[in-house]
Amino acid sequence: PSRAVEPENIITHLRNAGVEIRGRSPATVTLKFQITVPSEVISGVYLPKRSAMPVVLAGTQVSSFSGITFTTIEDLDFSEQDIDGNFLASFIVASSNSDGSPATFYASRFVVAVSGEEKTQNIEVSSIFEAFRELELAEKHVSAILSVADTELNTYYEVTSLSEDTIFLKIKNPDSDYVDVPNHISVIAAPYRYIRRYDPTSQLTTLRFGSGNASTLDDDIVPDPSDLSLSLFGKTVVTKFSIDPQSLLQTQTLGISPTGTTLTIRYRYGGGQDHNVSSDQVQQLDTLSLSFRRSPTAADSLLVRQSIQVTNPESASGGSSAPSLDELKTLITSARKSQRRVVSREDLLARIYTMPNEFGRVYRAAIADNPVNPMSVVLYVISLDSLGNLVTSPDSLKKNIRTYLNELRLVGDAIDVLDVRVVNFGIKYGVYVSENANKSQVIQNINSRIANAMDRKFFNVDQPIIVDDIVNIIINTDFVISLIDLQVFPRSSTLEGRKYNSTTFDFKQSQTKGLIQPNRGSIFELRYPEFDIIGTAF
Repeated sequence: PSRAVEPENIITHLRNAGVEIRGRSPATVTLKFQITVPSEVISGVYLPKRSAMPVVLAGTQVSSFSGITFTTIEDLDFSEQDIDGNFLASFIVASSNSDGSPATFYASRFVVAVSGEEKTQNIEVSSIFEAFRELELAEKHVSAILSVADTELNTYYEVTSLSEDTIFLKIKNPDSDYVDVPNHISVIAAPYRYIRRYDPTSQLTTLRFGSGNASTLDDDIVPDPSDLSLSLFGKTVVTKFSIDPQSLLQTQTLGISPTGTTLTIRYRYGGGQDHNVSSDQVQQLDTLSLSFRRSPTAADSLLVRQSIQVTNPESASGGSSAPSLDELKTLITSARKSQRRVVSREDLLARIYTMPNEFGRVYRAAIADNPVNPMSVVLYVISLDSLGNLVTSPDSLKKNIRTYLNELRLVGDAIDVLDVRVVNFGIKYGVYVSENANKSQVIQNINSRIANAMDRKFFNVDQPIIVDDIVNIIINTDFVISLIDLQVFPRSSTLEGRKYNSTTFDFKQSQTKGLIQPNRGSIFELRYPEFDIIGTAF
């Protein structure tokens, strides 16, 4: 592959290696929508009127001052609340009544949007059956296929290989942990499917469908060659005859090819570095789709519609030009070594960390041998709560992990998913400092350095605390002469309103050779460094 020069040859090598060939990349941006909502009194508290809070539907289009179009990719529900009944939207008082009580509120929420134009293209398909039918889209640099359906209301799904007969489908999570896990993973059959191919020379995209015929019954995984043989019926002489070898490929195992229908294809196209617009440049509402689902009054809905505003507090990012063939060619070697199955433990961790965010987020994961069953492994997982603290992963996330891995693991693999135990700790020390030193400033500097070094982002499951690292931080701080005492102690339950995990752990008994080793399947966390690092200067 490294010696290939002709574009056709390079493209063939890229496809054989499984390298994804794409055109220009669109940019993504976080949009801030703001509305004005009338107030209402609930239990003596003035709050935004929930019935007047709308849903900004996915597909709402906005544009920048330079003319770049962005489209929201998910619904934005202003009335959404957490399990405690608090609005997820931020709100402040916009206007007050004569008695000083709030009359209206400004409510705001954020949603992700992607750049590019959207187009719907109708393609008539011949009634003559054609295996592996290919259809070319009209626009260049197609970045996403939004939907493909035919006149019989069959939905076609995009796959990476026509041999894949199932796909992952996201379903709204109805459980109480929907804030942390917005969607469930569901595995559904995909008899109608296609693969997408981008031609870097023409910059056009082609959809390639399967080889099966939906109008014929296909009960066999592979067609029986004997069905195509010529019956003799008592003849002793057989003349020469011809067969079509493609008949052996007319199996629905590789998906169904559309025949005698019209395909309606919605897709998004366009991209490039110029789509990375600066902050506060996206303020034009082009196509606004609002839904009021709680029957507000006409006056309330009119107030909201007339007040809606949008902006992008941060710059858009991710937009880039199409990679050249030479750039793509460098990916062939590594792509040939990669695999889509979970075979090694590294594959398993990679799949866990790259699972789409809408199915829940694993903050840390670790794999260990199962002491009970040598034929299986134990997968420890843990997540973060809304405050950034370590917390037990929601049940919905574990169910999604089970569904996700079940489609990727080898047949004989067994994986037990368990929770990580969180061990909260504190640090107490004493130091001698120089006579001319500001003792409080020295303690503040030491605490800040310890807090940075002991941040939870540097800890993994089963990772020990290295006591000498803390010692080096302290004695290498300016004006410190010597270290008098150092203790690492447990924190648990609730202390002065601060909530810790209830896991018990003996730090003294667990310290050997300068290491504090956690119990199996545990992780250390310095939860409140401003309170849990206690220093004294002499």
